[in-house]
Amino acid sequence: MSFSEKFVRTAQRILPSPFTIAILLTAITLVLALVFTEPILDSKQSHFTQLLLHWEGGFFNFLEFAMQMMLILVLGHALALTRAADYLIQSLVKYCDSTAKAAALVTFITILLALFNWAFALVLGAIFARKVGENALKNNIPLNYPLIGAAGYSGMMVWHGGLSGSAPLKVAEAGHEFEAQIGIISFNETIFSTMNLVAILLLIVILPIAMFWLGSRVKSKPIYIKISENKILKPINEAKLEGAERLDHARILSFLLGSVMLFTSVYKVVFYPVLNGESFDWTFSFINPNYIIFLLFSLAILLHGSFFKFNQAITKGVGGSIGIMTQFPFYAGIMGIMIGSGLADLVSQFFVEISTSTTFPVFTFFSAGLVNIFVPSGGGQWLVQAPILIETSAQLQYPMSNSILALSYGDQVTNMLQPFWALPLLGVTGLKAKEILPYSLFLFLLGVLIFCTVLLLF
Repeated sequence: MSFSEKFVRTAQRILPSPFTIAILLTAITLVLALVFTEPILDSKQSHFTQLLLHWEGGFFNFLEFAMQMMLILVLGHALALTRAADYLIQSLVKYCDSTAKAAALVTFITILLALFNWAFALVLGAIFARKVGENALKNNIPLNYPLIGAAGYSGMMVWHGGLSGSAPLKVAEAGHEFEAQIGIISFNETIFSTMNLVAILLLIVILPIAMFWLGSRVKSKPIYIKISENKILKPINEAKLEGAERLDHARILSFLLGSVMLFTSVYKVVFYPVLNGESFDWTFSFINPNYIIFLLFSLAILLHGSFFKFNQAITKGVGGSIGIMTQFPFYAGIMGIMIGSGLADLVSQFFVEISTSTTFPVFTFFSAGLVNIFVPSGGGQWLVQAPILIETSAQLQYPMSNSILALSYGDQVTNMLQPFWALPLLGVTGLKAKEILPYSLFLFLLGVLIFCTVLLLF
């Protein structure tokens, strides 16, 4: 049995579903709080019931955040199903006439897309890999299809340092849950910081070159795709439409709404400040979850060409957001226990004692990577680790913006080991997790090297 088969089988044996993991983490947090924290002395409740109240109190704190992340996922998925996205893929597939070229190009495009929106890259990367496989099948081109599948998944190791990164987006929003402790941290300090731009540049350059190198050395062979072709939404016969149905399919309505929304999003950040005697906001403080969502809405509605097609695409993407809806409240409850009981302070103190300003970001990176194996959601992970990071960063006088990036890097890199987000890609490509794992592990090791180097340099 190969290493990849053993790894996948072990993971399947010891890891339950993500929802079950959220429940187990809740129980573990309750037990740790019972053992290591003290009850409020002047309270009439027992220590256990106090912790339950902390849990229930935190349970509903992040419903807005959960809704924002669900919309980013669903709208990104819908955008990937537009004809414009399909045209982009078809124009690039013709250059993928070998495993090495295909691996490099799919990796490069997927990374660029992930820096814009992680859900868009996840879906489009999967479709791109699939189309490369179909083209190889049609033209009898030998291909290492699993390597191409891993390339289509590569965006999930860079997304948290991009425009849709959960933690950087949240702290850039006025009124976020931790504003009293850390204030508002703009994208200028996180996503567009020198450290993150260097990391992005290294990823964009090194990963495609490395995948080209790997693609030129692995064995290629003729492929056979067993599942039916994943097509974009088919056009409707408008001659058969009657009455109000025509409104659902009217191109002009979709064009007008999408254009107005797109104009509004541009006007708000470019023209509105000028009319009020202000200059363009080079701190990019206007980028927050709501702005990204509004922009995705406008693009998806405009590019789908009708409300009907837009709603069809949304329906296809909703299923992938169920995990966010059901798991986020439990992660918020965990945060409620950690803060309310003082457990977060104890963990923070432990990190202070073993860390320096040099080693702390590396510890944060690896701890975030470990947590991501069990909490496969960047937003959920931020809820769990934020209280610890905030306190430890303050005590070590380490920049909070860099702590957020260290968490983001650790969260995203172990997606190459965590099969949760690979499920859409596996469904589209017809591949199995054990087939792409050796190559995603290669990407993981490269990512660890790149991110640790950047964290130590800055």
